[in-house]
Amino acid sequence: MQIQVNTDSNIDGSEQVAADVRSVIDSALSRMSDQITRVEVHLSDENSDKKGGNNDIRCMLEARLEGRQPVAVTDQAATLEHAVAGASGKLARMIESTLGRQRAKEDIRTDPHLPDSSQP
Repeated sequence: MQIQVNTDSNIDGSEQVAADVRSVIDSALSRMSDQITRVEVHLSDENSDKKGGNNDIRCMLEARLEGRQPVAVTDQAATLEHAVAGASGKLARMIESTLGRQRAKEDIRTDPHLPDSSQP
C-alpha cells in the first residue's frame, strides 16, 4: 500500500510530518492493506493564519481499492493529529463495510440447489 501525503502552504509538509501521518494511516488500515493499492492524503488549514478557530485543520483521504472505485473521507479537527486520526478511522470503517458487503454478495448463491441424483 502506497501512501502519498500532500499539504497546502499553511501546513508543515516536512518529511517527519509525512512519516507520522503515514504511520497513523498504516496502523489504521493494516488489516486490509493487501486490498488497498494507494492512499492519497490531503492536509489543509481551512482558514489559514487569518483567524483562529476550532476544527480548521482538514484531512481528506482517498483510498484506491483493487478492482473498485476509489473511496474518500474527510475529517476536520483543531489539530493535525486529531484530523488524521479521525479521517483514518472513518476510512477504515468505510473500507471494512465495503469489503464486507462484497463478501456477503459473494456468499449468496443465485443458482438453484439441484437434488443429488445418485440417491434413490
